[in-house]
Amino acid sequence: MIDLKQTKLHSLHVAAGAKMVPFAGYNMPVQYPLGVLGEHNHTRAKAGLFDVSHMGQCFIAADDGTFETAAKALEKLVPASLTDLEPGQQRYSQFLNEEGGTLDDLMISRLGFEGHTHKLYLVVNAGCKDADYAHIEKHLPDGVSLDIKDDVLSLIALQGPKAAEVLGAMNSAVKDLVFMTHTDLPLTKTIWVHVSRSGYTGEDGFEISVKHDDVEELTKLLLAHDDVQLIGLGARDSLRMEAGLCLYGHELDPSVSPIEAGLIWSIQKHRRSADAGYLGAARVANDLADKSTKRLVGILPEGRAPAREHTEIQDMDGNSIGEITSGGFGPTVGGPVAIGFVGRKFTKAGTAVQLIVRGKPRPAKIVKMPFAAHNYYRGA
Repeated sequence: MIDLKQTKLHSLHVAAGAKMVPFAGYNMPVQYPLGVLGEHNHTRAKAGLFDVSHMGQCFIAADDGTFETAAKALEKLVPASLTDLEPGQQRYSQFLNEEGGTLDDLMISRLGFEGHTHKLYLVVNAGCKDADYAHIEKHLPDGVSLDIKDDVLSLIALQGPKAAEVLGAMNSAVKDLVFMTHTDLPLTKTIWVHVSRSGYTGEDGFEISVKHDDVEELTKLLLAHDDVQLIGLGARDSLRMEAGLCLYGHELDPSVSPIEAGLIWSIQKHRRSADAGYLGAARVANDLADKSTKRLVGILPEGRAPAREHTEIQDMDGNSIGEITSGGFGPTVGGPVAIGFVGRKFTKAGTAVQLIVRGKPRPAKIVKMPFAAHNYYRGA
Protein backbone atom coordinates (compact mmCIF):
# COMPACT_ATOMS: atom_id res chain seq x y z
CA MET A 1 0.00 0.00 0.00
CA ILE A 2 1.32 3.45 -0.97
CA ASP A 3 2.00 5.76 1.95
CA LEU A 4 0.21 8.94 0.85
CA LYS A 5 1.28 12.38 2.02
CA GLN A 6 -1.23 14.79 3.51
CA THR A 7 -1.49 18.55 3.25
CA LYS A 8 -1.92 20.65 6.38
CA LEU A 9 -5.64 20.98 5.50
CA HIS A 10 -6.31 17.24 5.49
CA SER A 11 -8.38 17.25 8.69
CA LEU A 12 -10.39 20.22 7.44
CA HIS A 13 -11.20 18.38 4.20
CA VAL A 14 -12.34 15.27 6.06
CA ALA A 15 -14.47 17.35 8.44
CA ALA A 16 -16.09 19.04 5.42
CA GLY A 17 -17.17 15.65 4.05
CA ALA A 18 -14.62 15.45 1.22
CA LYS A 19 -14.16 12.31 -0.82
CA MET A 20 -10.41 11.74 -0.63
CA VAL A 21 -8.39 10.10 -3.42
CA PRO A 22 -4.71 9.45 -4.19
CA PHE A 23 -3.25 12.16 -6.42
CA ALA A 24 0.45 12.78 -7.16
CA GLY A 25 1.45 10.96 -3.98
CA TYR A 26 -0.99 12.89 -1.78
CA ASN A 27 -4.38 12.14 -0.27
CA MET A 28 -6.45 14.88 -1.88
CA PRO A 29 -10.12 15.94 -1.97
CA VAL A 30 -11.74 15.13 -5.31
CA GLN A 31 -15.15 16.52 -4.29
CA TYR A 32 -17.27 17.66 -1.37
CA PRO A 33 -21.00 17.09 -0.65
CA LEU A 34 -21.87 19.91 -3.08
CA GLY A 35 -20.61 17.64 -5.91
CA VAL A 36 -18.39 18.33 -8.90
CA LEU A 37 -21.14 20.06 -10.91
CA GLY A 38 -22.13 22.30 -7.99
CA GLU A 39 -18.52 23.12 -7.19
CA HIS A 40 -17.75 23.98 -10.82
CA ASN A 41 -20.76 26.29 -11.10
CA HIS A 42 -20.06 27.89 -7.72
CA THR A 43 -16.54 28.81 -8.83
CA ARG A 44 -17.83 30.35 -12.05
CA ALA A 45 -20.48 32.35 -10.14
CA LYS A 46 -18.85 33.22 -6.80
CA ALA A 47 -15.54 32.02 -5.28
CA GLY A 48 -14.03 28.56 -4.98
CA LEU A 49 -11.28 27.72 -2.50
CA PHE A 50 -8.76 25.06 -3.58
CA ASP A 51 -6.08 23.34 -1.53
CA VAL A 52 -3.08 23.11 -3.88
CA SER A 53 -0.47 22.57 -1.19
CA HIS A 54 0.72 19.44 -2.97
CA MET A 55 2.41 21.72 -5.52
CA GLY A 56 6.11 22.44 -5.13
CA GLN A 57 7.40 25.83 -4.01
CA CYS A 58 11.02 26.91 -4.19
CA PHE A 59 13.33 29.90 -4.61
CA ILE A 60 16.40 30.47 -6.76
CA ALA A 61 18.98 33.09 -5.81
CA ALA A 62 22.57 33.97 -6.68
CA ASP A 63 25.35 34.39 -4.13
CA ASP A 64 26.29 37.74 -5.66
CA GLY A 65 22.86 39.10 -4.71
CA THR A 66 21.88 40.13 -8.25
CA PHE A 67 18.71 39.17 -10.02
CA GLU A 68 20.44 39.00 -13.39
CA THR A 69 22.72 36.13 -12.33
CA ALA A 70 19.82 34.05 -11.01
CA ALA A 71 17.60 34.83 -14.03
CA LYS A 72 20.32 33.95 -16.57
CA ALA A 73 20.93 30.65 -14.80
CA LEU A 74 17.25 29.66 -14.95
CA GLU A 75 16.96 30.87 -18.56
CA LYS A 76 19.20 27.92 -19.50
CA LEU A 77 16.33 25.60 -18.50
CA VAL A 78 13.16 27.35 -19.73
CA PRO A 79 12.08 29.02 -23.00
CA ALA A 80 10.66 32.11 -21.26
CA SER A 81 12.64 35.32 -21.02
CA LEU A 82 13.38 36.04 -17.36
CA THR A 83 16.05 38.74 -17.20
CA ASP A 84 13.45 41.36 -18.16
CA LEU A 85 11.06 40.44 -15.33
CA GLU A 86 10.23 43.41 -13.13
CA PRO A 87 9.77 42.96 -9.37
CA GLY A 88 6.25 41.65 -8.83
CA GLN A 89 5.92 40.11 -12.31
CA GLN A 90 5.14 36.46 -13.03
CA ARG A 91 5.54 34.28 -16.13
CA TYR A 92 4.38 30.83 -17.18
CA SER A 93 6.97 28.52 -18.74
CA GLN A 94 8.17 24.93 -19.10
CA PHE A 95 11.18 22.82 -18.19
CA LEU A 96 12.36 21.09 -21.37
CA ASN A 97 14.66 18.14 -21.91
CA GLU A 98 17.50 18.22 -24.45
CA GLU A 99 15.12 16.90 -27.13
CA GLY A 100 12.67 19.76 -26.49
CA GLY A 101 10.02 17.63 -24.78
CA THR A 102 8.29 19.02 -21.70
CA LEU A 103 9.46 17.83 -18.29
CA ASP A 104 6.99 20.08 -16.44
CA ASP A 105 5.21 23.42 -16.70
CA LEU A 106 5.59 26.01 -13.99
CA MET A 107 5.05 29.56 -12.78
CA ILE A 108 8.10 31.79 -12.33
CA SER A 109 7.99 35.06 -10.38
CA ARG A 110 10.47 37.77 -9.49
CA LEU A 111 9.85 38.69 -5.88
CA GLY A 112 8.81 42.28 -5.26
CA PHE A 113 9.36 42.40 -1.51
CA GLU A 114 12.06 44.84 -0.43
CA GLY A 115 15.37 43.08 0.02
CA HIS A 116 14.23 40.03 -1.96
CA THR A 117 13.88 41.34 -5.52
CA HIS A 118 16.98 39.37 -6.54
CA LYS A 119 15.11 36.08 -5.96
CA LEU A 120 13.00 33.93 -8.29
CA TYR A 121 10.00 32.09 -6.85
CA LEU A 122 8.84 28.92 -8.64
CA VAL A 123 5.66 26.86 -8.35
CA VAL A 124 5.91 23.42 -9.96
CA ASN A 125 3.56 20.46 -10.35
CA ALA A 126 3.18 17.99 -7.50
CA GLY A 127 3.88 14.84 -9.49
CA CYS A 128 7.04 16.33 -11.01
CA LYS A 129 8.50 18.36 -8.17
CA ASP A 130 11.16 15.93 -6.95
CA ALA A 131 12.40 15.39 -10.51
CA ASP A 132 12.21 19.16 -11.13
CA TYR A 133 14.34 19.94 -8.09
CA ALA A 134 16.95 17.37 -9.17
CA HIS A 135 16.88 18.82 -12.71
CA ILE A 136 17.39 22.37 -11.42
CA GLU A 137 20.21 21.42 -9.06
CA LYS A 138 21.97 19.43 -11.79
CA HIS A 139 22.05 22.41 -14.14
CA LEU A 140 22.46 25.43 -11.87
CA PRO A 141 25.97 26.89 -12.03
CA ASP A 142 28.16 27.43 -8.99
CA GLY A 143 27.06 30.51 -7.10
CA VAL A 144 23.33 30.00 -7.77
CA SER A 145 21.31 27.95 -5.28
CA LEU A 146 17.91 26.27 -4.99
CA ASP A 147 15.94 26.70 -1.76
CA ILE A 148 13.01 24.23 -1.47
CA LYS A 149 10.18 25.37 0.83
CA ASP A 150 7.72 22.46 0.70
CA ASP A 151 8.30 21.74 4.39
CA VAL A 152 7.40 25.33 5.31
CA LEU A 153 4.81 26.67 2.86
CA SER A 154 1.26 25.69 1.91
CA LEU A 155 -0.59 26.95 -1.17
CA ILE A 156 -4.29 27.71 -1.59
CA ALA A 157 -6.17 29.25 -4.50
CA LEU A 158 -9.24 31.50 -4.36
CA GLN A 159 -10.89 31.59 -7.79
CA GLY A 160 -14.02 33.22 -9.20
CA PRO A 161 -15.71 36.59 -9.74
CA LYS A 162 -16.11 37.20 -5.98
CA ALA A 163 -12.47 36.37 -5.16
CA ALA A 164 -11.18 39.96 -5.24
CA GLU A 165 -14.03 41.17 -3.04
CA VAL A 166 -13.47 38.42 -0.47
CA LEU A 167 -9.68 38.73 -0.30
CA GLY A 168 -9.83 42.51 -0.63
CA ALA A 169 -11.87 42.67 2.57
CA MET A 170 -8.79 41.31 4.38
CA ASN A 171 -6.34 43.67 2.65
CA SER A 172 -7.54 46.07 -0.05
CA ALA A 173 -4.08 46.12 -1.67
CA VAL A 174 -4.78 42.80 -3.41
CA LYS A 175 -7.33 44.59 -5.59
CA ASP A 176 -4.49 46.60 -7.15
CA LEU A 177 -2.90 43.46 -8.56
CA VAL A 178 -3.55 42.59 -12.20
CA PHE A 179 -3.28 39.21 -13.90
CA MET A 180 0.20 37.65 -13.56
CA THR A 181 1.45 40.04 -10.90
CA HIS A 182 2.03 39.36 -7.22
CA THR A 183 2.98 40.87 -3.88
CA ASP A 184 3.71 40.06 -0.22
CA LEU A 185 1.37 41.48 2.39
CA PRO A 186 -0.48 40.79 5.66
CA LEU A 187 -4.05 39.46 5.55
CA THR A 188 -4.43 39.66 9.33
CA LYS A 189 -2.27 41.03 12.14
CA THR A 190 -0.41 37.71 12.28
CA ILE A 191 -0.74 36.14 8.82
CA TRP A 192 1.59 37.29 6.02
CA VAL A 193 1.21 35.79 2.55
CA HIS A 194 2.66 35.85 -0.92
CA VAL A 195 -0.31 36.37 -3.24
CA SER A 196 -0.42 36.29 -7.05
CA ARG A 197 -3.35 37.22 -9.26
CA SER A 198 -3.41 34.02 -11.27
CA GLY A 199 -4.94 30.56 -11.22
CA TYR A 200 -6.01 27.49 -13.12
CA THR A 201 -9.72 28.01 -13.77
CA GLY A 202 -9.93 30.77 -16.38
CA GLU A 203 -11.55 32.98 -13.75
CA ASP A 204 -10.17 35.99 -11.93
CA GLY A 205 -8.57 34.91 -8.70
CA PHE A 206 -5.51 34.47 -6.55
CA GLU A 207 -2.97 31.87 -5.51
CA ILE A 208 -1.85 32.37 -1.92
CA SER A 209 1.38 31.01 -0.46
CA VAL A 210 1.17 30.90 3.34
CA LYS A 211 3.10 29.26 6.15
CA HIS A 212 1.97 25.77 7.17
CA ASP A 213 1.21 27.09 10.65
CA ASP A 214 -1.22 29.69 9.29
CA VAL A 215 -2.97 27.91 6.43
CA GLU A 216 -5.82 26.36 8.42
CA GLU A 217 -6.67 29.63 10.16
CA LEU A 218 -6.60 31.52 6.86
CA THR A 219 -8.73 28.89 5.13
CA LYS A 220 -11.37 29.08 7.86
CA LEU A 221 -11.42 32.87 7.66
CA LEU A 222 -12.04 32.69 3.91
CA LEU A 223 -14.70 29.99 4.28
CA ALA A 224 -16.56 32.23 6.73
CA HIS A 225 -17.67 34.24 3.69
CA ASP A 226 -20.99 33.04 2.25
CA ASP A 227 -19.56 33.34 -1.27
CA VAL A 228 -16.70 30.88 -0.63
CA GLN A 229 -16.91 27.08 -0.93
CA LEU A 230 -14.24 24.38 -0.83
CA ILE A 231 -13.61 22.93 -4.30
CA GLY A 232 -12.02 19.56 -5.10
CA LEU A 233 -9.87 18.14 -7.87
CA GLY A 234 -12.89 17.08 -9.94
CA ALA A 235 -14.15 20.60 -10.54
CA ARG A 236 -10.60 21.91 -10.78
CA ASP A 237 -10.16 19.65 -13.80
CA SER A 238 -13.44 20.57 -15.51
CA LEU A 239 -12.74 24.28 -14.93
CA ARG A 240 -9.23 24.14 -16.42
CA MET A 241 -10.46 22.02 -19.33
CA GLU A 242 -13.15 24.55 -20.25
CA ALA A 243 -10.45 27.23 -19.98
CA GLY A 244 -8.32 25.27 -22.47
CA LEU A 245 -5.40 24.97 -20.06
CA CYS A 246 -2.83 22.17 -20.30
CA LEU A 247 -2.49 19.52 -17.60
CA TYR A 248 0.88 17.85 -17.20
CA GLY A 249 0.65 14.13 -17.94
CA HIS A 250 -2.22 14.76 -20.35
CA GLU A 251 -1.47 17.57 -22.82
CA LEU A 252 2.18 17.82 -21.75
CA ASP A 253 4.80 15.10 -21.33
CA PRO A 254 8.48 14.50 -22.23
CA SER A 255 7.57 13.82 -25.88
CA VAL A 256 5.52 17.00 -26.41
CA SER A 257 7.10 20.37 -27.23
CA PRO A 258 5.51 23.65 -26.09
CA ILE A 259 4.86 24.52 -29.74
CA GLU A 260 2.85 21.33 -30.31
CA ALA A 261 0.88 22.13 -27.14
CA GLY A 262 -0.06 25.60 -28.41
CA LEU A 263 2.13 27.42 -25.90
CA ILE A 264 4.04 29.66 -28.32
CA TRP A 265 2.51 32.65 -26.51
CA SER A 266 4.63 31.75 -23.46
CA ILE A 267 7.89 32.05 -25.44
CA GLN A 268 9.02 35.61 -26.15
CA LYS A 269 10.05 36.25 -29.77
CA HIS A 270 13.77 36.58 -29.10
CA ARG A 271 13.71 33.15 -27.40
CA ARG A 272 12.32 31.24 -30.41
CA SER A 273 15.57 30.60 -32.30
CA ALA A 274 17.61 27.40 -32.22
CA ASP A 275 20.53 29.26 -30.63
CA ALA A 276 18.47 30.83 -27.81
CA GLY A 277 20.62 28.99 -25.28
CA TYR A 278 18.21 26.78 -23.34
CA LEU A 279 17.71 23.03 -23.33
CA GLY A 280 15.47 22.00 -26.22
CA ALA A 281 15.71 25.30 -28.14
CA ALA A 282 16.45 23.50 -31.41
CA ARG A 283 13.22 21.49 -31.17
CA VAL A 284 11.20 24.62 -30.41
CA ALA A 285 12.62 26.37 -33.48
CA ASN A 286 12.08 23.29 -35.65
CA ASP A 287 8.48 22.82 -34.54
CA LEU A 288 7.77 26.46 -35.31
CA ALA A 289 9.01 25.95 -38.87
CA ASP A 290 7.76 22.39 -39.48
CA LYS A 291 4.15 22.42 -40.65
CA SER A 292 3.85 18.62 -40.40
CA THR A 293 3.97 18.39 -36.59
CA LYS A 294 0.87 17.71 -34.50
CA ARG A 295 -0.98 20.47 -32.73
CA LEU A 296 -3.25 20.67 -29.69
CA VAL A 297 -6.86 21.61 -30.48
CA GLY A 298 -10.24 21.95 -28.87
CA ILE A 299 -12.85 19.39 -29.89
CA LEU A 300 -16.60 19.67 -29.50
CA PRO A 301 -18.33 16.26 -29.66
CA GLU A 302 -21.91 16.21 -30.90
CA GLY A 303 -24.58 14.88 -28.57
CA ARG A 304 -24.21 14.25 -24.85
CA ALA A 305 -21.67 11.42 -24.67
CA PRO A 306 -18.22 12.62 -23.51
CA ALA A 307 -15.03 11.51 -25.22
CA ARG A 308 -12.45 10.53 -22.63
CA GLU A 309 -8.65 10.52 -22.62
CA HIS A 310 -7.05 8.21 -25.25
CA THR A 311 -10.14 8.30 -27.49
CA GLU A 312 -9.01 7.95 -31.10
CA ILE A 313 -9.65 10.89 -33.45
CA GLN A 314 -10.27 10.07 -37.12
CA ASP A 315 -10.84 12.14 -40.22
CA MET A 316 -14.11 11.67 -42.10
CA ASP A 317 -12.51 8.93 -44.24
CA GLY A 318 -11.72 6.81 -41.19
CA ASN A 319 -8.00 7.58 -41.03
CA SER A 320 -6.51 7.98 -37.55
CA ILE A 321 -5.30 11.56 -37.10
CA GLY A 322 -4.84 11.91 -33.35
CA GLU A 323 -5.98 11.24 -29.81
CA ILE A 324 -7.95 12.92 -27.04
CA THR A 325 -5.77 13.99 -24.08
CA SER A 326 -8.56 15.36 -21.83
CA GLY A 327 -12.30 15.03 -22.16
CA GLY A 328 -15.48 15.21 -20.14
CA PHE A 329 -18.61 17.23 -19.46
CA GLY A 330 -18.30 21.02 -19.51
CA PRO A 331 -20.92 22.42 -17.13
CA THR A 332 -20.51 26.00 -18.36
CA VAL A 333 -20.67 24.85 -21.99
CA GLY A 334 -23.60 22.58 -21.20
CA GLY A 335 -22.20 19.55 -22.99
CA PRO A 336 -19.10 17.45 -23.63
CA VAL A 337 -15.77 19.11 -24.41
CA ALA A 338 -12.39 17.61 -25.26
CA ILE A 339 -8.78 18.55 -25.93
CA GLY A 340 -6.44 16.52 -28.10
CA PHE A 341 -3.65 16.36 -30.65
CA VAL A 342 -4.32 16.13 -34.38
CA GLY A 343 -2.16 16.31 -37.48
CA ARG A 344 -1.24 19.85 -38.48
CA LYS A 345 -3.59 20.00 -41.49
CA PHE A 346 -6.67 19.21 -39.37
CA THR A 347 -6.35 22.12 -36.93
CA LYS A 348 -8.66 24.64 -38.63
CA ALA A 349 -11.73 25.52 -36.57
CA GLY A 350 -14.84 23.94 -38.01
CA THR A 351 -13.04 20.87 -39.39
CA ALA A 352 -15.30 17.81 -39.10
CA VAL A 353 -13.77 14.78 -37.37
CA GLN A 354 -15.06 11.63 -35.73
CA LEU A 355 -14.29 10.18 -32.32
CA ILE A 356 -14.20 6.44 -31.75
CA VAL A 357 -16.26 5.93 -28.59
CA ARG A 358 -16.89 2.30 -27.55
CA GLY A 359 -15.86 1.19 -31.02
CA LYS A 360 -18.32 3.47 -32.84
CA PRO A 361 -17.57 6.73 -34.68
CA ARG A 362 -19.21 9.82 -33.15
CA PRO A 363 -19.31 13.17 -35.00
CA ALA A 364 -17.32 16.11 -33.64
CA LYS A 365 -15.63 19.26 -34.86
CA ILE A 366 -12.44 21.18 -34.20
CA VAL A 367 -13.05 24.44 -32.31
CA LYS A 368 -10.99 27.29 -30.94
CA MET A 369 -10.19 27.28 -27.24
CA PRO A 370 -11.07 28.30 -24.59
CA PHE A 371 -14.50 26.71 -24.43
CA ALA A 372 -15.50 29.18 -21.69
CA ALA A 373 -14.25 32.77 -21.88
CA HIS A 374 -11.32 33.76 -19.68
CA ASN A 375 -12.17 36.36 -17.06
CA TYR A 376 -8.68 37.36 -15.92
CA TYR A 377 -8.41 40.84 -14.42
CA ARG A 378 -6.03 42.94 -16.52
CA GLY A 379 -6.91 46.34 -15.03
CA ALA A 380 -9.85 48.69 -14.99
